[in-house]
Amino acid sequence: MAALLEQLFGLPVLDADRFAREALAPGSPGAVAVLARYGEQVRARTGSSLSASDAGPALDRAALGRIVFADADERAWLEGLVHPLVRQRFAVELERLQQVPTVVLMIPLLFEAGLESLCSEVWLVDCDEPEQLRRLMVRDGLAAGEATARLRAQWPLARKRALAQAVIDNSRANSDLPLQLTNLLRSRFHGTR
Repeated sequence: MAALLEQLFGLPVLDADRFAREALAPGSPGAVAVLARYGEQVRARTGSSLSASDAGPALDRAALGRIVFADADERAWLEGLVHPLVRQRFAVELERLQQVPTVVLMIPLLFEAGLESLCSEVWLVDCDEPEQLRRLMVRDGLAAGEATARLRAQWPLARKRALAQAVIDNSRANSDLPLQLTNLLRSRFHGTR
């Protein structure tokens, strides 16, 4: 979706997932805090030696995910660490792009993180729940139980649909996303793009 918006329509896209990865990059204050809390169980390993960059040791994101999606308190702790850092990155980037008429914010946990105030309009990329589960399992190589736990940590799509100003259907394998986006952009910006 981000690539379509950037390449086809020339819109700047700010991605919350990318900002969250940056917040936990090797040597970052976020990564240091995670390592201090969980220790070696979340330190990335390559072969028999520890994986590290010049900045510091990397996190094993899969191991971290197993911890936080199995324990709501641990997930809340991690979100309390990462969400403010992501908000800060959005603030910096939105300030930098303040003269741009349209900026896209890709925020999978928009409502859960309370970031909807950053948006003038919310568009939801939607599919049915079984397809959402299947895609998560394929994308992240997760077992059904792990993927289900991750989805349960989010608001259900039905709840998000009710809050979105536009719903983009992404349920078909050969989706017509470019056409849907073109039509939405034309309707919102009166053909200015």
